[in-house]
Amino acid sequence: MGADDDDVTVAAARGGDESAFAALVERHRRELLVHCYRMLGSFDEAEDLVQETFLRAWKNLEGFEGRSTLRAWLYKIATNACLDALDGRARRVLPYHLAPPADPSVGEAARTDVAWLQPFADRLWEPLAPGETQPDAVVIARETIELAFLAAIQHLPPRQRAVLILRDVLGWPAKETASQLSGSVASVNSALQRARATLREHLPEHRLDWAPATQPTEQERAVLRRYMDAVERADLAAVADLLAADVRAMMPPYPMWFQGREAVMAGLTTSWDPGSPHYVGRFRMVATQANRQPAVAAYVRLPADPAYRAFAVAVLRIEAGGITELTAFHDPGLFRAFALPTLLPPDGAASMPGGPPPPRG
Repeated sequence: MGADDDDVTVAAARGGDESAFAALVERHRRELLVHCYRMLGSFDEAEDLVQETFLRAWKNLEGFEGRSTLRAWLYKIATNACLDALDGRARRVLPYHLAPPADPSVGEAARTDVAWLQPFADRLWEPLAPGETQPDAVVIARETIELAFLAAIQHLPPRQRAVLILRDVLGWPAKETASQLSGSVASVNSALQRARATLREHLPEHRLDWAPATQPTEQERAVLRRYMDAVERADLAAVADLLAADVRAMMPPYPMWFQGREAVMAGLTTSWDPGSPHYVGRFRMVATQANRQPAVAAYVRLPADPAYRAFAVAVLRIEAGGITELTAFHDPGLFRAFALPTLLPPDGAASMPGGPPPPRG
């Protein structure tokens, strides 16, 4: 679709043609979904905010005068919708934001009163190649969606978060960012400097400068395969060999988290023991990808259960051949976003979950 075709489609949409409007905005859905996810830290809310963006765009289409691209106009609407949604809300967190590492022998109940960070399925954000279907697409030089980055930017006030994403992630010039946020270039530059300083306080020390997002490397995939194999065989020693000494493991919505190989293995040893009152059952696992990181979906089956049920999506950070962080999101509702079933038949090899054990009691 070229510029002339766009003009015709815009004119038709202004005339009330909903199909023409859909043709204009749908090609931007995926990148707007990622943008809203970065702003909010929630996949569920990001989906709602994209719908809100399209609703606002439809209602205000007469206000689009063509001085900017349709893409920039939609980003402005989406950013403002996210800022409205964030007004007065608590930031989204992971368990290590709430308390020190837990004792593996002490369990805690799930916290439903906490706004937890959510993962994002890679399949939903693969950008379309620039071409006839996306003529105004741009190459994003400093793209990132890793959990460490998402967790870090949650510490920023909403407006600083918006500035940092528009400037440092999407690569927009200061003048265009100021226009997006109805502010001055000076205010945008000031907000960006403050945001960068805060971000450096919360990113892992060796990740002060984030790299362009890439697919997991073959080495990371190999570690994931070894990890899945060890877990499927309930081979605790093999799992321990894959964990970094200072590995961090957690499973929101449970608030406890474990620091170090010994603590993680202590928890797994009990929950993997069929004779233990805290035994979690048999599991099967399916490899997937989330936040541009290796990930695995875990399904659980208790002895009397005829099927494996969706249990958690675990996202791994792998460095130097070892697993340094394991975040298992215990939310079966997430499986829809990963295009995964919520039930698996009880055939094939049984395995154990790809994350820290649930709390006891």
